[in-house]
Amino acid sequence: MNVYTTIAFLVPLLVVLLVHGCDGRPLYPLPSHLKDTNRRLLQTFRPYNVAHRGSNGELPEETSPAYMRAIEEGADFIETDILATKDGALICFHDVCLNDVTDVAKHKEFANRKRTYEVQGENITGWFTVDFTLEELKTLRLKQRYKFRDQSYNGKFPIITFEEFISIALDAPRVVGIYPEMKNPVFINQHVKWADGKKYEDKFVELLQKYGFKGEYLSEDWIKQPIFIQSFAPTSLVYISNLTNSPKIFLIDDVTIPTQDTNQSYWEITSDDYFDFIKDYVVGIGPWKDTIVPPEHNHLTTMTDLVAKAHAHNLQVHPYTFRDEHEFLHTDFHQDPYAEYNYWINEVGVDGLFTDFTGSLHNYQEWTSPPKGDEKNVSDLINKIEALIASFKNG
Repeated sequence: MNVYTTIAFLVPLLVVLLVHGCDGRPLYPLPSHLKDTNRRLLQTFRPYNVAHRGSNGELPEETSPAYMRAIEEGADFIETDILATKDGALICFHDVCLNDVTDVAKHKEFANRKRTYEVQGENITGWFTVDFTLEELKTLRLKQRYKFRDQSYNGKFPIITFEEFISIALDAPRVVGIYPEMKNPVFINQHVKWADGKKYEDKFVELLQKYGFKGEYLSEDWIKQPIFIQSFAPTSLVYISNLTNSPKIFLIDDVTIPTQDTNQSYWEITSDDYFDFIKDYVVGIGPWKDTIVPPEHNHLTTMTDLVAKAHAHNLQVHPYTFRDEHEFLHTDFHQDPYAEYNYWINEVGVDGLFTDFTGSLHNYQEWTSPPKGDEKNVSDLINKIEALIASFKNG
């Protein structure tokens, strides 16, 4: 039996165990400030497993259970998007508009909050986070974004705050990093004003510093509390460079979409000259994976030089987003997410991956690049599983 077949056998069992283990767990409280100096440190010897909005392939995105599940499944970092409320609270939520993943439309008391705003050059109509207080947003319940995913958790979990998100990482049984995005800073700064005159970016960094996130990449402080700060807005990344030395990642969108704050084209921000400029402020880039290997009719085409160029400028590359479902997998991988991980890690050579399915990436990495000293244990386990399967076949 090869590694991929073995993994395919184990995954259903692991999912059952994880679902059973999470069933009935309470929503997460604010930070308890647990101080366990013996927690296992973050691995740094293989590409990072970044839990994109938590383990949102299984549970509604950016909820406490989705983040706790991701940690149980082996995430190195839990990733979130940070927006602001009308009263200036920072929350974990991806869209500035509440329409798609909350039950806001069912709340008659909020019917008159519907607005039309321009967001990154597009007029969008709906209910927006910036028109609600935190207390009001906490009355909403979240739902799964994609209809083909499990809908049984819809309506059960509330929006969480940035502080609640931080608490989940700080109280994990091992060191787990956080990977927050300064989401739509231009829009937030247009619609939310803080009494002290500070900007969204200021408030974002203040909260990180309140809970001890600091230090350059791989420094002693960073190893204790790992963090990457990400944004699609280069001016925000440059601005906070004067506020924090924590490592930053410049996110890069589709080739057709200009930057939201500087209106630069994809080709400008991926040029050698621009990489020379931005490397003074960031440690890496987070590109949409289809800009690295463009697909055509759902088949991969020739790889671009984006990864090679970034590495030549000493920049890490953390592409997004990897998803297990056939709706997202290119035909070349024959509906096998492990084949996709193998391609991106071993052929493309990325340094981290944003995934909706933390467990599958972790399983792949544990089988193919286990922690040093674990190789014999892995080999023994494979042999035992093969013997068990053989006994069933011969029975």
